[in-house]
Amino acid sequence: MALFDLSNERREREREMRTAGRLPPGQSLTLKWPVLHEGSVPRFDPQTWDFRVFGLVEEPLTLPWKEFSNLPQTEVLADMHCVTRWSRFDNHWGGVLASELMRLIRVRPEARHVMVHAEQGYSSNLPLSDFLCLTTIFALRHDGEALVAEHGYPLRLVVPHLYAWKSVKWVRGIELLDKELPGFWEQNGYNIYGDPFTEQRYST
Repeated sequence: MALFDLSNERREREREMRTAGRLPPGQSLTLKWPVLHEGSVPRFDPQTWDFRVFGLVEEPLTLPWKEFSNLPQTEVLADMHCVTRWSRFDNHWGGVLASELMRLIRVRPEARHVMVHAEQGYSSNLPLSDFLCLTTIFALRHDGEALVAEHGYPLRLVVPHLYAWKSVKWVRGIELLDKELPGFWEQNGYNIYGDPFTEQRYST
């Protein structure tokens, strides 16, 4: 009976989200939070961890963990849509807005794109305008708790309006660019932009 009730709850919630225009085409609601990533889960050492901002900036910036984690923080409520066709709604993210980080640097006028760099050489790209959206956040917390390692601890970039491969786990820096370059999954057949509401899953 409990399984039946849970299934009914999920279906009802899915209908509600689809009616509200929050469930993209081809997606299904999940009440869990699946773990998906490339490579192994890296170890975090706060003594050696740092965050870099480089590329088309007037002065490169490097922040050690203590400085980054002490930047002004806020909360963002947002949905998450994975290219593997699950959606998780109303995630509470806590951390540093991308726009807040950018207050610390002067971007050169020719910068138009961002390459996000993470542990183990992983990367993902997005336009600078998307990076600066007020829902783009460097998350330290999820639903009131510190991120767990499998979901990106200590720091995960979250870009809610794009497919979740753009929400890079174990992020270590950003590079400002004047042109669009593909990141890891984009080089391996994923769409260069990744809009879930137009099903930009793969390159054409």
